[in-house]
Amino acid sequence: MKVKSEKLMEIAEAVLVALGASPEEGTVVARSLVWSDMRGIPTHGMNFLTKIVDRIEKGVLDLPTRVTILSTKGATAHLDGGNGLGQVAADQAMRMSIDLARKHGVGVSLVRNTNHIGVLAFYTHLAAREGMLGLCMCNAAASMAPTGGAEPFMGTNPLSMALPSGDGPPILVDMSTSVVARGKIRRALAKGQEIPAGWALDERGRGTTDAQAAMNGSLLPLAGPKGYALALFIDLIAGLLSGSKYGREVLTFHKPLGPTGVGVMTMALDIGSFMAFDQFTRLVSDHANSIRASRKAEGAERIYLPGEIEFEREETSRSKGVELDHPVIQSLNQLLDKFNLRIAPLEG
Repeated sequence: MKVKSEKLMEIAEAVLVALGASPEEGTVVARSLVWSDMRGIPTHGMNFLTKIVDRIEKGVLDLPTRVTILSTKGATAHLDGGNGLGQVAADQAMRMSIDLARKHGVGVSLVRNTNHIGVLAFYTHLAAREGMLGLCMCNAAASMAPTGGAEPFMGTNPLSMALPSGDGPPILVDMSTSVVARGKIRRALAKGQEIPAGWALDERGRGTTDAQAAMNGSLLPLAGPKGYALALFIDLIAGLLSGSKYGREVLTFHKPLGPTGVGVMTMALDIGSFMAFDQFTRLVSDHANSIRASRKAEGAERIYLPGEIEFEREETSRSKGVELDHPVIQSLNQLLDKFNLRIAPLEG
């Protein structure tokens, strides 16, 4: 079923405010969830609204979100997310990084004691729109084994970078440091599908294509030791250095076991500190066009830049509606009933 993005925003904001969020933080979180679905990333979209509701009702996520600035020094800021909505803390951190970059050429913020922040591209895209290179990383609950290991020790620990490219959309990468995000295995399990070989190990450390065995076991790191090393450094920077949880201390957002303790790093780099902005975007645009025009592999019709496929999906979603699965539609209608919200239910 396809739903207008404005309708989804209205539902998400209303539910969050009913739970005790301020209208401002409700808008930030709603934008993150809806934007994810618009860009074809349903693992971080509106389906997460029910998980947020569950955590708040179980008393393991605090509303309203109270982000505390612990310190600022030079081009850095240190924040505490107050065990509130992760999107709110990460959004404030990136905006502080952007402000610091305008003053110092670069700005770096670390956040401790927050929760799942949604799709990381939401924050790096913000920096790119402000004429900056954006970087965001965070740690997550243990779900991935180190190279050579057979048990979960670190999270998928995602990383995102984005920069402006002139008239086109930002060039943007958002990736987990595991072969695949765990949400895709959850999605396969819910649909009764097998997963590709090379994604995960079972509990005994053997490769598996069974989604349930993978959920009980471990994800594999991206490119073996390279993904493992990236995940470790993200854990040390976003988790340990920020003063948040790290390694096996971080709790999953999908079960109300307690505060997750996620740590986040955001960075903004002012392009104008190194090169005239117009010159930079012109060079990037020319370089991107050269990549698109390069010789294609057999069977390939087009060469995409990172983030380009998601941007085109977003444009389609804006004009034709956001594609949602039936179970998500049902869960949203249930939330409308639960909180007695005067919003027409979704049909489908």
